[in-house]
Amino acid sequence: MYKRQAYRLALALLAAGAVLVETLAGSPTRILSYFVVQSAVLLAVVMLASARRAWLARHPLPGAITGATLLYVTMAALVHHTLLADATPRFTMADGPLGPAWLEPLAAHTLHTVLPVAALLDWLLLSPSARMHLRQAATWLLYPMAYLVLTLARGELLPGSPTRYLYPFLDVARDGYRSVLANALLLGLAFYAVAVLLVALDHARPNPVRRRPSKTGFRL
Repeated sequence: MYKRQAYRLALALLAAGAVLVETLAGSPTRILSYFVVQSAVLLAVVMLASARRAWLARHPLPGAITGATLLYVTMAALVHHTLLADATPRFTMADGPLGPAWLEPLAAHTLHTVLPVAALLDWLLLSPSARMHLRQAATWLLYPMAYLVLTLARGELLPGSPTRYLYPFLDVARDGYRSVLANALLLGLAFYAVAVLLVALDHARPNPVRRRPSKTGFRL
């Protein structure tokens, strides 16, 4: 159990550190508007709460919360590596270098690769199984839908800004609403497909967490 607590605490600190570096390397308001950054903040909060619950021998967080968090960081990674990693011009969240030249790229790599892999390992190796449900998959899409609306509204409110649209596939000024909404629909379908896959895997995988004696107060 102590390894679980230490791992989640380290994961929370890593997520918070990566977000801090990116925030210092650019406009805080803009950096905090990126989906991957918001997902990392959510991951940090969930990992801290999970570590605290494990320390106090309480029930783990509901599968609806941990499943949503895992979905968001996973999709942020998939979108980055399939749509943004090789984009021209190069996609970056930072406005310029911060300290050593390697610091911001390391933070970006942590957000887009290290954190999603670490979150998946926590789910596979340290979390009880069969806690997600198919009915939750549609609910998990509410946040990405709200994010899309707010991102497009942000673009309309910043007509003269070169960073009015945070992601190239959501750039209405360049591609128009028809193309952007088509991209959003495809992303929404991908979100739902990955959500269903996570639920199915959650019920198919073995349970890595042994039940604790009832006197500890920690029951699965």
